[in-house]
Amino acid sequence: MNEPIQRIKAYLGNHPWSSTVQYFDVVDSTNTLAKELAAQGAPGGTVLIADRQSAGRGRMGRSFLSPGGMGIYMTVILRPNCMPSEIMHLTCATAVAACDAVQAALGFRPAIKWTNDLIWKNQKLGGILTELSLNPKTFRVEYAIVGIGINCCQTEMDFDASIRSMACSAQMITGTAVDRDLLTSELIKALYTMDAELLPRKAGILDRYRQDCFTLGKEISIVRGEDIRHATATDIDDQGALVVTYEDGTTEAVNSGEVSIRGLYGYV
Repeated sequence: MNEPIQRIKAYLGNHPWSSTVQYFDVVDSTNTLAKELAAQGAPGGTVLIADRQSAGRGRMGRSFLSPGGMGIYMTVILRPNCMPSEIMHLTCATAVAACDAVQAALGFRPAIKWTNDLIWKNQKLGGILTELSLNPKTFRVEYAIVGIGINCCQTEMDFDASIRSMACSAQMITGTAVDRDLLTSELIKALYTMDAELLPRKAGILDRYRQDCFTLGKEISIVRGEDIRHATATDIDDQGALVVTYEDGTTEAVNSGEVSIRGLYGYV
């Protein structure tokens, strides 16, 4: 075994998912690899970790910069036995679990930009990408893919100039070196707990998400193609959708489109 996986497994001890952890120096995307393995029958709890991704993916088809030695790029395969409508809150639950892990390993708690960004003081720390595959006969969830990327060791100058003002790393926040293997082990533990609580404790998970959600109460823009509407974010509903109130007083539960927060990521 190589050193990172040895350290991760040492931190995990006899954790139930310790035996399913796989570590790679480089992959195109841990989510892409996870989908391939899940389709081949890989069990729930299979954990894939890469030091570097050559084609990391984010939400809405965007690329996710994944340099070696700098971040955590990890995907877990889950096999919930449910209909997709029962886990519409999966991304929300994953975000709360990621915040729990960062707090446990590093001593600070990020906020969440709806629906899938981890942020700290208006800068992006990490992102989440969840994907589902359905059984074509039963329409139940065949497997769920839960991907997390967190910036760990970058300095400000390690980020491209185009995103430097919008991105941060755990090291920039704490001012000290970050043990990526410790944080990875805490993420695995938090996701294991999330998997167990995803269905029976849905309401509690969403309550915690609301507490962490930076978006609530903010003036936002909702972009759907050429259509841009301004609103105020007021709540998270029981499916994880963002409830907004438009300037004309109408409300909507938003599940699609890009949501920008005034003053965040350069939106003014």
